[in-house]
Amino acid sequence: MNRWVLWMFSLGVSLQALADDPSARDLVRSALDHWRGVSSYAEMTMTIERSDWTRTLGMRAWTRGDKLSLVRVIDPPRDAGNGTLLRGHEMWTFSPKVNRIIKIPSAMMNQSWMGSDLSNKDIARSSDIVDQYRHRLLSREAVDGHQLYWVESIPLESAAVVWGRERLAIRDDYVLMEHQFWDQDDELVKTLTTLKVETFDGREVASLQRMVNTESPDEWTEIRVLRARYDVPLEAYLFTHSNLRNPREQPLP
Repeated sequence: MNRWVLWMFSLGVSLQALADDPSARDLVRSALDHWRGVSSYAEMTMTIERSDWTRTLGMRAWTRGDKLSLVRVIDPPRDAGNGTLLRGHEMWTFSPKVNRIIKIPSAMMNQSWMGSDLSNKDIARSSDIVDQYRHRLLSREAVDGHQLYWVESIPLESAAVVWGRERLAIRDDYVLMEHQFWDQDDELVKTLTTLKVETFDGREVASLQRMVNTESPDEWTEIRVLRARYDVPLEAYLFTHSNLRNPREQPLP
């Protein structure tokens, strides 16, 4: 009798723990929303490390909702003015050297951005993964006082993506701690890892992230957030072709 009661109690605890897990899709959506906010502005650096050279870019980024984002390089001078604009599922880049706005076809969304280990889609923080993938919760574990949820995301048959699957480690406060990209042959291609978490404008966010290609572990790209503001009013003109070509930056306090 006691054994039966113990078994029923254990089953109840297991079912309750399962019921308490937020849905995998909601976790992914919340992690993206947490990073972007209703709107956001950030000042960052991107450092690209290679075996024979190192390069650092200064950048500014604006987002509004999950469909609009603009990333602009501000230094060094030779790269200043390069920008990437995302509007919905469409993306454009601008290079002052050729003075042209170029639309990026979907087939090039996963190509390198500015010679880094991040793709065009990575830099724009595209939210396509939410609706174009199926999501399932793999596990959860206690790490540094937080619950860490591992989610596996597999693209739908209709999704125009190159990855066979992606895996995300998301904290209970929706900070993305790790993001793995696996190819169609189920080989791990690259991993984005959060190295530091800091508080900006009242929210904890990943302030230092490193993307590493599996085949070249000694080469990497780091994104470091220097300043971030969230839920700030942003004018519509920021996310236009005109502003992509001729910057009219909105001052923020």
